[in-house]
Amino acid sequence: MTTNALVIGAGSGIGRATVLELLAQGARVTAVGRDAARLHGLDGAVPRAGDATDPDTVRALLADGPELVVVAAGVRPPMDPVDRLSWEDFSAAWNSDVKLAYEIGRAALARPLRPGSTVIIVSSGAGLAGSPLSGGYAGAKRMQMFLASYLQRESTARELGIRFVALAPRQLLVDTALGAAAATRYAAESGITVARFMERFPAPLDAAGVARAIVAIARGEAGAGATVLGLTGKGLEVL
Repeated sequence: MTTNALVIGAGSGIGRATVLELLAQGARVTAVGRDAARLHGLDGAVPRAGDATDPDTVRALLADGPELVVVAAGVRPPMDPVDRLSWEDFSAAWNSDVKLAYEIGRAALARPLRPGSTVIIVSSGAGLAGSPLSGGYAGAKRMQMFLASYLQRESTARELGIRFVALAPRQLLVDTALGAAAATRYAAESGITVARFMERFPAPLDAAGVARAIVAIARGEAGAGATVLGLTGKGLEVL
């Protein structure tokens, strides 16, 4: 795999796992995160510290003409009932996760990226089933799915040949801070242990599993023609 890839949110979780998977496949990878210190250890990648919600930063990141862009960055939402959240906490995912997808998507169209390029937006199954203890997070993740469809519509209409896909892991990941926080909070609300709560997902899913799915999508091995894909420990599915 010789793809020139750009991964947004490479400092942890799915983003970091995706960088490592792409490097293992022989890709040239630019790893982007807000905190330069969290990009250490990604040997072989080109580290870039920056805020990808900023339009100027996004244009600069796309100047190298990546063939694959992975939007894996996002906030960790507060875990409380809706009436206990401030508006700032409730809307945080909209101002981060949605804005990231919006700025990167419209810059990809405006440049445009070369035909055959792929932009993968990592969304969440919360956007399908809701998440009552994370404020506006579920709505933001649903909007990322809509954005992938809107962006694909424009790419098709303009005959740009750019593919846009939203990937929604449909279960909590076993090895991320976000997954751990959500599992802990929902398990406590249900009066059960975290281990018991996680039993509802018979096939575990981790960040590396999501990274492998991202590579499969980029290679055209899964979800051909779809703009929204779900992912569980059992594999990918068209939504």
